[in-house]
Amino acid sequence: MDRIPSIIQIDDCLVSSEILTEFFACDYAKCKGCCCVIGDSGAPLEESEPEAIEKNYSVFSPIMRPQGRAAVADKGFFEIDVDGDMVTPLVPGSEECAYTCFDKDGNCFCSMERKWFEGEGDFRKPISCWLYPIRVSVLGNGMRALNLHRWEICKDAFAKGEKEGVRVYEFLEEPITRYFGKEFFQSLKQCAEHLF
Repeated sequence: MDRIPSIIQIDDCLVSSEILTEFFACDYAKCKGCCCVIGDSGAPLEESEPEAIEKNYSVFSPIMRPQGRAAVADKGFFEIDVDGDMVTPLVPGSEECAYTCFDKDGNCFCSMERKWFEGEGDFRKPISCWLYPIRVSVLGNGMRALNLHRWEICKDAFAKGEKEGVRVYEFLEEPITRYFGKEFFQSLKQCAEHLF
């Protein structure tokens, strides 16, 4: 097999080849959704997302924890983290996203996504959450970089993906297609097929 390039360019995106070569499949049975309650700051937000969250807030806020609703009442629908990025607000004194909800067994869920799956609201969740473990950053020249993020709390997801033979881009077909378009995903798939 030829040496795999570390970066692949598709349109205006520089894609880390790890997105095509590495395996990943969320293992909720093991992690219990802890990515919603562990982290240095909230989930990164796109410019348009706070408005979408505000529009849908009355739909999902009833299933949020009172601490989450209080955080939103105090901070608004987003906050700026120490890096100057717009992120979801955190519950004060914790690493918990304000938009988290829990079931009776203490499992974490995104309240927006829970209601979206029930057919309520028109905003599923921040694209940064949906695309994880892909992280998207905008470069100085306007191009976007797609890199694989490795987080200790997701080690079981990497193991499950490898066991089931599911690569990162395959697991994330729906959000990749939603965010970058069908043609972009097909290009990713063709690159992967060419590499293997």
